[in-house]
Amino acid sequence: MNQTATMQKLEEMRLSGFTRAYRDMMATGMNNDFTIDEVISHLVQAEWDERYNKRLQRLITNARFRYQACMEQIDYVEKRNLDKTIMLRLSSCDWIAKKQNVLINGSTGLGKSYLSSALGHQACQQGYKVFYRNSIKLFDELKIAKADGSYNKELKKIESQDLLIIDDFGLKPFDSVQRLILLELLEDRHGEGSTLITSQLPVNKWYDVIGDPTIADAILDRLVHSSHRIDLDGDTLRDKYKNC
Repeated sequence: MNQTATMQKLEEMRLSGFTRAYRDMMATGMNNDFTIDEVISHLVQAEWDERYNKRLQRLITNARFRYQACMEQIDYVEKRNLDKTIMLRLSSCDWIAKKQNVLINGSTGLGKSYLSSALGHQACQQGYKVFYRNSIKLFDELKIAKADGSYNKELKKIESQDLLIIDDFGLKPFDSVQRLILLELLEDRHGEGSTLITSQLPVNKWYDVIGDPTIADAILDRLVHSSHRIDLDGDTLRDKYKNC
């Protein structure tokens, strides 16, 4: 079988990474410098990289992160009570494999959303499905979904995610419908998936935001148990970088 026929069959099998690498090797004569085993290894690696990158981009797009953030760009110089050892441990994503949670607290401007986006991107790189949403938008959307009949569909979509990131939790109190949605959401995820929440309020203030003490107890029991805590402190970083 000649090279043209080989290329055609590779394209029909949708082996785009393999095809591109094979074409490059034929064009440069690179295949003459390696053994057959090395050539096969190179072509297979090219196909694997192509599929990994496509899946990664799809996961990142579906996650809808607020920031294009990465662990390597996290600033540990600024004094905000951010432990590099803890962040490196979380970057392994072992906590997601164990269905654990992460709670990030701190006043505005300390980089909570960036940290959550960085952890989310790290999870995507390891093949986990992530869904990132602002708290107010998430619960308003689910409340509307209850009214128009699409609630179960939206809930199942969220339930299927390995990691749910709820950003800016507690900016406004929950109403009766929203607090029940939150309880149902966390009940379905408890032991089945991980949740990361960022908030300006310390956890002991979440009772007031949730509103109903009984429901708040049930929600926090599912969240706080086996959770990793990051309590940021210090001056806002926004003034420093606003003119950069």
